[in-house]
Amino acid sequence: MICTVFILLTATLAWYLYWKCTYWKRNNIPTAKGCYPLFGHMLAVIAMQKAPGVLIEEIYNEYKDCSMVGFYKGLVPSLVIREPNLVKSVLLTNLSSFPINGFRVQKDVDPLFAYHPFFTHGEKWLNGRKRLTYAFTSGKLKILFVAVNGVCKKFQDYLDRRVNSNDKYEVELKYLFSKFTGEIAANASMGIDGRCFGDVDDPLAFDQIGKNFFEPNFFSRFLLNIVTLFPSVNRFTKIKFTKKELEQMFTTLVKENLEHRRKESTPRYDFLEIMVQLEKEEGKQLPLDVLTAGVFTFYIDGFQTSSITLSFIGFQLAMHQDVQERLREEVKTVLEKHGGVLTYEAVKEMTYMDQVICESQRYYSTLSMMIKICTEECELEGSDGLKCRVKPGTEIIIPTYGLQKDPRYWSDPETFDPDRFSEERKHEIDKMTFMPFGEGPRMCVGMRLALLQIKCCLAILLKGYKLELSAKTKLPLKLLHFVFLTEAEGGLWVHLSKL
Repeated sequence: MICTVFILLTATLAWYLYWKCTYWKRNNIPTAKGCYPLFGHMLAVIAMQKAPGVLIEEIYNEYKDCSMVGFYKGLVPSLVIREPNLVKSVLLTNLSSFPINGFRVQKDVDPLFAYHPFFTHGEKWLNGRKRLTYAFTSGKLKILFVAVNGVCKKFQDYLDRRVNSNDKYEVELKYLFSKFTGEIAANASMGIDGRCFGDVDDPLAFDQIGKNFFEPNFFSRFLLNIVTLFPSVNRFTKIKFTKKELEQMFTTLVKENLEHRRKESTPRYDFLEIMVQLEKEEGKQLPLDVLTAGVFTFYIDGFQTSSITLSFIGFQLAMHQDVQERLREEVKTVLEKHGGVLTYEAVKEMTYMDQVICESQRYYSTLSMMIKICTEECELEGSDGLKCRVKPGTEIIIPTYGLQKDPRYWSDPETFDPDRFSEERKHEIDKMTFMPFGEGPRMCVGMRLALLQIKCCLAILLKGYKLELSAKTKLPLKLLHFVFLTEAEGGLWVHLSKL
């Protein structure tokens, strides 16, 4: 009997796995090679031998003649869409069928992250987005620019202390730019000193706090890989993305700041002050956890994604001296026009800088892919005649890397060419093949502030310093094997010297 039961259970399990892993075959959708029982196509990712974005890019490139390709995240059927019209369908036309992002957190585990617009949907997402949209209007950005400009002066002083007139300062770009974005996050979120520009790294500085959060040890990375790739697992494991100490620190800082602000009328130039103004307009106080989550969102988004974007831009400028020199000339010309002062209006006039930023984002996208969850049945149809009736629970993968380097949409895509985003040529770009901040109603609401701080940082750097690539940078670049964001293995090292 025992043998019979064992055989029956084994046969049942085998049949179940076969049934799950032939889902795409039964639906006449091409399936990626390399599927393993239980793990699906994710074995190399789980073992941290390959970044998820690299895996998706490989699938994208291997099936050049298909509009969509099926694969499996464990036993969950996922669909890689390879055409701009399909991306438009998911992000715009049929958004109501795909309202949820693939990365999810639980409120009882990560209360601050649970309010982040990226992880929410429905009424909670709508309310959170309204508050952030209010904070990032043109008028409010001019208020926040005061804080950004103050950090620019600190950044200038820091560079002057580091770079002697005849010497070169070797520095890893992510490390350098994290100081700038960490200080921005502290100053522009709550109007406090981020302590990022000291001559010795301060463990309580906002850049070091962020570094500890985003650069966990190998074991923590492995666990985060698992719960991010397979969110349902965290219903049982209850693994936190945010350390308890970090939550308590932000809650205390916001609470203490609010007590002072609600009693005084001194003008401030930061995100928390804008939220206090919103309270006055609405005639009611926002809950402390909502305000803390807003400030935390401001910090996380502004600190990490912007520093990564800046580091890859710096790398490209060091690699392409002609582009660096042309951009430097624009910065100097615009600043001279504005009396040598970096103003909000001056930053807006730096159009070639916009091109450089866009091309760097195309070449090395901060987010390697976007993941959407189907909640309402919807049909997708490719130009090759492939049709897929997407069922609720299915994951849709938008391969940012693949689309942004596909020669069908970009001429000579491996060449770094900012002029492809010039006024004369940018009309050639298919909107759904370049989405550094996402697209549609759920695109990044902080995009304008992110670009503002990136442009300010580059202006300060280029007007006085030259970037040259260091031998410490490992070429060709390899991406770190982690889920969230794109980073280079070994770092991006340069030499800075005064002009």
